[in-house]
Amino acid sequence: MAPGPNRVFSFVMAAEIPFRRDFSFAYGRLERLGPSLRRIVARNPGPFTFKGTGTYVVGEGEVAVIDPGPDLPEHIETLLEGLQGERVSHILVTHTHRDHSPAAKPLQEKTGAPTYGFGPHMGGRRGEPGVEEGGDFDFLPDRRLCEGDLVAGKGWRLEAIHTPGHTSNHLCFAWKDEGILFSGDHVMGWSTSVIAPPDGDMGAYMASLEKLLARAERLYWPTHGPAIADPKPYVRAFIAHRRERESGVLMCLSEGIEEITRMVERLYIGLDPRLSRAAARSLHAHLLDLSRRGLVECEGPPQLEARWRLHPSAPKG
Repeated sequence: MAPGPNRVFSFVMAAEIPFRRDFSFAYGRLERLGPSLRRIVARNPGPFTFKGTGTYVVGEGEVAVIDPGPDLPEHIETLLEGLQGERVSHILVTHTHRDHSPAAKPLQEKTGAPTYGFGPHMGGRRGEPGVEEGGDFDFLPDRRLCEGDLVAGKGWRLEAIHTPGHTSNHLCFAWKDEGILFSGDHVMGWSTSVIAPPDGDMGAYMASLEKLLARAERLYWPTHGPAIADPKPYVRAFIAHRRERESGVLMCLSEGIEEITRMVERLYIGLDPRLSRAAARSLHAHLLDLSRRGLVECEGPPQLEARWRLHPSAPKG
């Protein structure tokens, strides 16, 4: 017999992600991470950026900059001071959020380097209801990259890997010769990524995680937080975590919990209140994905405030 709508259940996430939050760095310094690889961390810490945006420099003498970061003059000035005597030849952007791409413009003005990315931000139009607050609607790359495109400079070559989900235009950059993947916000060591519709897509995100399992990179450098060594078990843990979250959503619906705000209360025990809206958006992404798969339906337009229920033809149990 199915449990009644007033029955209280406890949903415990069994899949544990081995988060890596020990992060050694210093603000205001371009620090060496390895041969031909350096990083400077922007002073923009927060609940969604951890200690700040990590801007990577690949190469020596003639270099590529990956994710120039937020438009903070001190960040760009310190980056260029650390690159005195060298030339920035490429500016690469993983995706168009305001902590990643806005500094591309002032960096280009100072260096003349072309910008590279998948394309403009596609999460609706600025100011529209329901559109994510963090989108950079001003960035348009000089050169658009698609899956498998190569960007090369003196002593390095990077492959563009299209990994939609966090945003539809998210790219990772694979440095095959070094076994490194610059994973942007797609896979981070300190936290899971927010999947926020309309641009964020849970089905695409899961497919992009599966894509990485077929690749050979041995070390991930996310834009926020520390490196991820031995990344495949970590990616598998991310997949398991999202599948469990999906099961939690279906369990809520089976118990008569139909609103996303109530699902957040039930599934995110002890959540930092600053993250409640992000959690709601991620559950919304799960529900939209489940709807496309014919497992759930909603009353009226499938918006964040909608009431959801299990689809009558969905498998039971």
